[in-house]
Amino acid sequence: MELYTLLREFADSWMLLFLFTVFVGIIVWAFRPGSTKAYEDTANIPFRHADKPAATKEARP
Repeated sequence: MELYTLLREFADSWMLLFLFTVFVGIIVWAFRPGSTKAYEDTANIPFRHADKPAATKEARP
């Protein structure tokens, strides 16, 4: 059997199954129940200094 044919059969079967499993794992990891607080905190980073601007390097002592 030629090497290309062997690798092609592997990619069409087991590698496809492996990559699909990795994809589903990433989706489950992103939407797990405990991640909501972390994502909310990250999403609010731009709004942390909504009342006043962030201190500049010149204004710091």
